Formats: sequence, C-alpha cells, structure tokens
Amino acid sequence: MIKVLKIIVFVLLGIVLGSIVNMGIIMVSGKIIPPPEGADVTTMEGLKASIHRFEPKHFLFPFLAHALGTLVGSGFVSRFVTSHALLSSFVVGIFFLIGGTINILMLPSPLWFIALDLVGAYLPMSYLGWLVFQKKE
Repeated sequence: MIKVLKIIVFVLLGIVLGSIVNMGIIMVSGKIIPPPEGADVTTMEGLKASIHRFEPKHFLFPFLAHALGTLVGSGFVSRFVTSHALLSSFVVGIFFLIGGTINILMLPSPLWFIALDLVGAYLPMSYLGWLVFQKKE
C-alpha cells in the first residue's frame, strides 16, 4: 500500500513539475520569437483569431514546451520510483498527451504541427525520460 501511495505522489509531482517547465517555456517563447504583428496571444480567443498568421517558427516553442515538460515530468518520476518506473513515466506522458489533444481540439493548428506534437512530444519523451533518468541499481 505504501509503494502504491509513493508512486501516486511521485506521478502527481512529476505532472506538476512538467507543467511548470511547460508553462515556463511558453512564457519566454514570445520574447525569443515574437508573435505576428497584432496577434493577441494572451487569451484563447486571441490565439484562435490570429493563429492563421503564425509561421512554422511560432510553433517551435509550443512543441519544445510540450516535449520538455513531458520529458522532465517523466524523468523525475523515473528517478524516484523504482518499481513500475516505466509505467509511471508513461502515466505522466499520457496525462500530457490528453492535455495536448484537448489543446489541439480547442485551438486549430496546422496539420503538420498536430501530427508532430501528438506523435513526437508525449509518449516518446516519456520513454526517453525513463531511459535517461531511471535509477540504476
């Protein structure tokens, strides 16, 4: 019972940590690659109204935020959970995959970005997080 509770706590902490990384990257992205002139990226309505003006470079940081947030969250879990570390890592990845899917349904994006994001940013990063950060015994 204690092991299960420990796994749940670390998975939740991994989700929180990954979310912090994700939001941190999103928050600095506009300073590195400014949004198109006149685009309001502070609200979902503003994004919806101006996303057609975004160039591929504007999707770089959202992808990195999704991928690195998942990588850090899954890596954190893999580092501290010894039994079922791979499964726990994938739970974090599935959580972010669901969030990414909801985001794509709410905010229409180019098809190439949807494919790249859903296929490359979540489950592969969970696996990589487990592979790199798992505790070697």
